[in-house]
Amino acid sequence: MEAARRFGELLAIDGVGLVYGGGSHGLMGAVASSVLDHGGHVTGIIPEFLESREQTLRRAQEVIVTPDMHVRKQTMFERADAFVALPGGIGTLEELVEQLTWAQLGRHKKPILILNINGFWDPLCVLLDHMRALEFIRLDLGISLLVAETPSEVLPKLRHAAALVTEGEKQGKPETVERL
Repeated sequence: MEAARRFGELLAIDGVGLVYGGGSHGLMGAVASSVLDHGGHVTGIIPEFLESREQTLRRAQEVIVTPDMHVRKQTMFERADAFVALPGGIGTLEELVEQLTWAQLGRHKKPILILNINGFWDPLCVLLDHMRALEFIRLDLGISLLVAETPSEVLPKLRHAAALVTEGEKQGKPETVERL
């Protein structure tokens, strides 16, 4: 929780807005609250059916309510310049793997980073290495997953990776955005 709050503080200090799932619970709720507490901008995107369950963070400057998860993920993709996964559950893993898949297939080149707090994502990194070793992840279709161990490493790594991507590549291919 401490790392999540620090990450939110760093986003606000650097003037980097947060686009996230819109809830007030868990690590991402802590990131969003910290961004707001430090004067930053937050856009929450939440499907209608999760508004009560996830307790929408209403003090965000922008709250977008979507009809379903597909529209939520499409809207988050369109609004984000990069993706950062903090420790989380199945939903976090699913969203991370989806972005890795789209990147691997050449549908976008937005940076993807895991904040590996206390080694949380180590098993995933081992699995990805195993998949590469067995050639289920081919070198010519490799994935570029950035790893940060602390919140202070996130923005420098994202900025470096983003500098290598053109504006057109950041937007994704139109057919990807339409079908996301």
